[in-house]
This record gives sequence, C-alpha cells and structure tokens, in this order.
Amino acid sequence: MSGHTFSREDLHEATWAWWLLMLLGLLGIAAGVIVLAKPSDSLATLAVVAGIFVLADGILNLAASFGRRTENRGLVAVMGVLDIVIGVLLIRHPIGGVLAIALLIGIWLIAIGIVRLVGAFEREQRVWNIVLALLEIAAGIVVVASPPIGFATLALLVGIAFIVNGVGTFALGWMVHSLRHDVEGPAFDSGVTA
Repeated sequence: MSGHTFSREDLHEATWAWWLLMLLGLLGIAAGVIVLAKPSDSLATLAVVAGIFVLADGILNLAASFGRRTENRGLVAVMGVLDIVIGVLLIRHPIGGVLAIALLIGIWLIAIGIVRLVGAFEREQRVWNIVLALLEIAAGIVVVASPPIGFATLALLVGIAFIVNGVGTFALGWMVHSLRHDVEGPAFDSGVTA
C-alpha cells in the first residue's frame, strides 16, 4: 500500500468505461469467431470487421489518454491515433489487396503486442499479459514477414489474435466493474486509501 488517497469521484472517473471494455471484448471475441468460422469469405469482410474492431479500440485508447490517472498518456494517445487511422483505412479501402491488409494487420498486432508487453510489467498479472503480448507480436511478425501468405492462414492468425485480445479486454472490463461495484459500497463514503 502506497498511502495515496483516492476520492470516490476519482475512482468513478477511472472505472466509468467498464461496460465499454466488456463490450469491446465481446466484439473482439465475436470478430475472431466469425473470421475463424468463415476464413474463405471475401477479404473485404475481414478488412471491414478488423477495421471496426481496430477503430473502436483506437477510440477507447484515445479517450483513455485524457484520463488523469492514465499512465503513459502520450503512448496511449499515439496508439489510439494509430488504431483509428488503421481502422479507417481498413473500413474505407477493404479491397486494397492481401498485401496491404496483411501489412496493416501485422503492424497493428506488433504495436498492440509491444504496448501490452511494456504495460505488463506495471500490472499484477504479468505472466498472462506477457504471454498475450508475445503471441500478438509473433502473429504480427509472421504476417509482416510473409504478406502473401494464404488467406486462410491470415484469417487464422487474425481470428486467434482477436479472440485473445477480446478475452483480455473482457476480463479487464470485468475487473474494473468489480472494483466499481466495491467502491459504490457504503464503506467508501469518505474516500479510499490505496
């Protein structure tokens, strides 16, 4: 315990988006399942699904970068902007070819993996976050190193990455919801000491 005192308002501000995190996690899992279930569908469908997910993730990261309690606000903001740009490009130009889409998704997976890896050392569940980060980085490297890989392989890697990222985001939302529920209890009327 460090002795910092957090007011009830501070904790409410930090935990307001629990439902958005859980929704984003469910969307990620659904996108991964869809991609894995129908890998032979058109590249345009994969690009649009990926674009929507990446865009939503970017908006959430950008919004989080404005929070007073967010660590590494600049890095979170840069990742949010990068996610938004990649998401819009994927949605706007879904028929850009396997090469362009593979490179964008590969770069995105590497960037998300690196951010998760850096953040893993500041969280309690280090091992889980490190494993997720290494999987995302490895998937991104495979895609970037060999962009003309088959559509089914790309769909498999992207589907798995979406599911893993979705599960992690959903779990984070659940933990934030639990924290918010605990904070709203009567024992925390005057403030919380952490």
